[in-house]
Amino acid sequence: MHRLGTLLIAVMLAGPLSAQDVSVRFATFNLWDVRTDDLVRNDQPRVRALAETIQRIRPNVILLNEIAYDIPGAPGVPEGAEPGQNAARFVENYLSIPQAKGLSPIHYRTIMLPVNTGIPSGFDLDNDGQIVTSFPIPAPTHPDGTPGDSSEKGQAYGNDCWGFGEFPGQYGMALLVDERLEVVDASIRTFQRFPWNYLPAPLLPVNEDGTPFYSEDEVGLLRLSSKSHWDIPIRFPNGSVVHVLCSHPTPPAFDGPEQRNQKRNFDEIRFWRDYISGLSYLVDDEGETGGLMPGSKFVIMGDLNADAEEGTGVGNPIQDLLLSNRRVRITPPPLLDPPVMDGEDLDATDTAAFGKRADYILVSRQLEITRSGVWRHTPSTWPHGFPSDHYPVWAEIRIPASP
Repeated sequence: MHRLGTLLIAVMLAGPLSAQDVSVRFATFNLWDVRTDDLVRNDQPRVRALAETIQRIRPNVILLNEIAYDIPGAPGVPEGAEPGQNAARFVENYLSIPQAKGLSPIHYRTIMLPVNTGIPSGFDLDNDGQIVTSFPIPAPTHPDGTPGDSSEKGQAYGNDCWGFGEFPGQYGMALLVDERLEVVDASIRTFQRFPWNYLPAPLLPVNEDGTPFYSEDEVGLLRLSSKSHWDIPIRFPNGSVVHVLCSHPTPPAFDGPEQRNQKRNFDEIRFWRDYISGLSYLVDDEGETGGLMPGSKFVIMGDLNADAEEGTGVGNPIQDLLLSNRRVRITPPPLLDPPVMDGEDLDATDTAAFGKRADYILVSRQLEITRSGVWRHTPSTWPHGFPSDHYPVWAEIRIPASP
């Protein structure tokens, strides 16, 4: 089985601050709807395969998309448990245990924060004539470890939530950080509740007759993020602080002529353009205003659900807002990390099984991606092909010393 080489950062993490550049491996991986029931155990076969994949890539920093944010009262959450423990469960029950011969465990610090998915709004956000505020018990995971089937009642509930989810916290996010790195906790910023209409000229959907799709009351409270937008600063051994900007915009699909998801996807990506530009209108969940300070180093990561070549959304947000942004270093897209899986009919840049480049690692101009790839190797413990409908994207990033 192909395996990536040893990280350069490992040499520096054991010592004091250095004036040298460091090379760090980042990754982003959409796990495909991993739920609490999968993580309170340590033998879920598909989750074992996901963990094996991460143990082979061995990133220092990895963003996980579609891992449920465990909220008391949500399916599978132990009674009396603290919320947001699923990332720690994934590390303890899977990543800290070698998942195949020759692999070593990985220990991470975990950051898991609230998201909008599956949180009822109290409004009829899909305009189907009913307000749904209670969720049905979701179908259990299939015996092979793939997610349980969706239901009409679950979809009706999800369509009226701040972000689509058939139960509270579904499709959440988590950032895993090498234990030897410092997360600057006091400077973490979240934008879970940032109102969509705070954006200048927001792309709020309209009906075919030109009337607003959302009511005035809904627009006043409607949240931009389908999950959340996070700024998590990490300090590296050479003193540099890098802002890891995490999100998972809604897919530009599953809507009608009003294009509510397509427009939301555009504006969720637009948020990062304005944030790295330091625009003053932005306000986080603690009331602090403004975006990044000029000269800040950053990495934008996540399943952005936008393909510059084959996108289906409104306009071309990934190309127009980020890939051509003067604050973002222009780098070639990550390519398939050979060999190709048998029977694949995908482009070398596709990061999802449905034939799109959806997952990204983008860096500020002060940083440099020296190597990157799309990982499509079948885990040895999983006989059913790849264990997710997305493939991990990894990148080795050179971070200069802080001046």
